[in-house]
This record gives sequence, structure tokens and C-alpha cells, in this order.
Amino acid sequence: MTLALALVAGVLIGLSLGALGGGGSILAVPVLLALGESPSHATTGSLVVVGVTSAVGAVAAARRGASLPARGLAFGTVAIGGAVLGGHASTRVPEPVLMLAFSLLMVVVGTLMALRQWRARTQPRADARVLSDEPIISFSPTFACQCPRALKVLVTATVVGLLTGFLGVGGGFLVVPALVLALGISMDLAAGTSLVVIAVTSVAALATRLGSGVQPDWSLVVALTAAAIAGSLLGGRVAARTDTRVLSTAFTVLVLAVAACTTVVAVPALA
Repeated sequence: MTLALALVAGVLIGLSLGALGGGGSILAVPVLLALGESPSHATTGSLVVVGVTSAVGAVAAARRGASLPARGLAFGTVAIGGAVLGGHASTRVPEPVLMLAFSLLMVVVGTLMALRQWRARTQPRADARVLSDEPIISFSPTFACQCPRALKVLVTATVVGLLTGFLGVGGGFLVVPALVLALGISMDLAAGTSLVVIAVTSVAALATRLGSGVQPDWSLVVALTAAAIAGSLLGGRVAARTDTRVLSTAFTVLVLAVAACTTVVAVPALA
């Protein structure tokens, strides 16, 4: 029965990823918690779901002709330090604190998603454009450094890595605006590039967690991941036939509802 629930939940997570282009992986932690995993095991197992589904999405985007690897790998490499630090920190805090931090993250994500939908309905859509395609640091013909941009990349990438390593989520809601602000690329390009970043940081955070001896129930994690991949492929077809605004609203409500339930469970555990 537990394995069946993991498969069903994985398909639902994948559907949201495939239909909406992201966000579904944040539900992996609550699903694993509901299936009996501890907070540390759930956030570790979630990294597998996040990393694999992001890698599959990045490959699919590359096949469609998107030029993702260079920027994504560069930003992801910078974020590895934060991912390692976050992974170590997660093993050193009490599990009730980890649980409450994740609950607060879900509240923030749900709120941001609701605000984004409200703005999309009340404000005209801005034209997507590349703000700057110049390298931040170059060594030829002479050394040149856009230091303010370099510092911005370092700070934002580290924050993204910390989030991934500590809470076991991809943080796509943070990666996309971070790429826009730090690298100056368009939203459309940032959405695809973020998949590469998330895959890189998830691998680094997972390696750190496993090195600390945290071992989730791998049968549940593998089932959830496989079902999420299958669901993401189906989600692409669903998106082509359904109003994505309706799907986004439904998913936002789901995230806020799960956030409320998780918070109700997490707060008493601190006592």
C-alpha cells in the first residue's frame, strides 16, 4: 500500500512539473513525510526526486534546441559550496526545526505563486529580452571583471545552494529570478537554465547528506522518482489541452494547504 501511494503521489508531482514547468518537487518532502520518513530522510530523498526530474527536464529542453549547459553549469558550480554547507547544516539541527523551516518555505512559495498569478492577470506581460550577454570575467585579450555582477552571482548562487542542501528542494521559484537578476538573461531562458542549476546543486547536496550517514527508504524514493518522471511526460500533454492558469491556481491552493497542514504538525513538535 505504501509503495502504491508513492507511485500515485509521484505521478501527481510529475504532472505539476510537466504541466506547469516546475514547483512540483516541493511536494516530494511532504509526500515522503506522509509515507513515514523522518524529516532528515524525507529532505534527503527529495533531493533524488528533484535532481533526477530536473536532469530529465534539462535534457528534454536541450533536445528542443535550448542552449542551457554553459550558463547553468557555471551558476550551478558556484552554488555547490552553498549546497554542501546546507547539507551539513541539515544534519546538525533538530528535526522539528528542520520541519518548521520547510513549512515556512512552503508558505513563502505558495504566497509568491499567488502574487505572481495576481500580477499576471492585472499587469501587461513584459517583453522577454536578454539584458546582457557579456562575460562576467574574461582573461583574453586582457583580464576583465564585472565585479558587481560577479558578487551578485556569488551571493545568489550560494543562497540557492544553501536552500537546496538544507531543505532538500530544488528552489526553482528562487533560481529563475536569481538567474534573471544575476546573469541578466530573459525569463524564458532562465526557466530552462534553472533545471541544470537544480540538477547540479541537488547532486552536491545529496552527496553531502549521504556522506553524513543519512539513508532514506530507497524503495520509496525510487518509486516516487520514476512515477514523477512518467507524470512529467504526461503533464506536457495535459498542459497543451488545459488552461495553465487554472492548473496554476489549483497547484497554488494545494501548496498552501499542504503548508498549513505541515505547519500545524511542526509547531507542536518544537515544544
